[in-house]
Amino acid sequence: MNFGWMRAFVMLATIVGGAGAAHADRIKNPTAVFSGLDKITGRIVSFEVGVNETVQFGALQMTARVCFTKPPTENPETTSFVEVEEAGTDGKSRKIFSGWMFASSPGLHGIEHPVYDIWLVDCKGGTQVIAEPKETAEEPPVQQDVIRRPAAPRPGDIMAPPAGAAPTQIAPPPPVTTAPLQPPARRPAPPPPIINNNR
Repeated sequence: MNFGWMRAFVMLATIVGGAGAAHADRIKNPTAVFSGLDKITGRIVSFEVGVNETVQFGALQMTARVCFTKPPTENPETTSFVEVEEAGTDGKSRKIFSGWMFASSPGLHGIEHPVYDIWLVDCKGGTQVIAEPKETAEEPPVQQDVIRRPAAPRPGDIMAPPAGAAPTQIAPPPPVTTAPLQPPARRPAPPPPIINNNR
């Protein structure tokens, strides 16, 4: 299977799965666990980031805003909202990533950087289950006032006259007449060819 199609399939499955589980319970965790790869040295480092804590990895500064897991009774899904900034040579930082990371799909929303790769591994430390509101039956939409417009007048209708005028009746359109179809005229048969045998 082509890698591009596989990535599109994984993305679609994650979106569809996420849409169905939008109202599922989840556990809020105080710590997110990441792995980082330095592409120059080939070294992989695992590190933990507390929620709203900033951690330096190479030239990158990571801040995890939330980290959610699912209760053991549901399909496992670990997500974290992460902000990543890179320190520039002028001393100023610029944001290179801000979004959700999924532990089950590290390549789906990864950090694209020429030197570093960072992906979410796990969330830990949480015990409190946040119950999401369950879907309720939708109420029928409230009907708004309908503006009714009068229908176009038809032949034979009596039109309401302006004040002080006599009522008028709409004249029917003139009848459509068609001439009876005539059979096509017959052409006379061509004369027989003259055969000259006196040669």
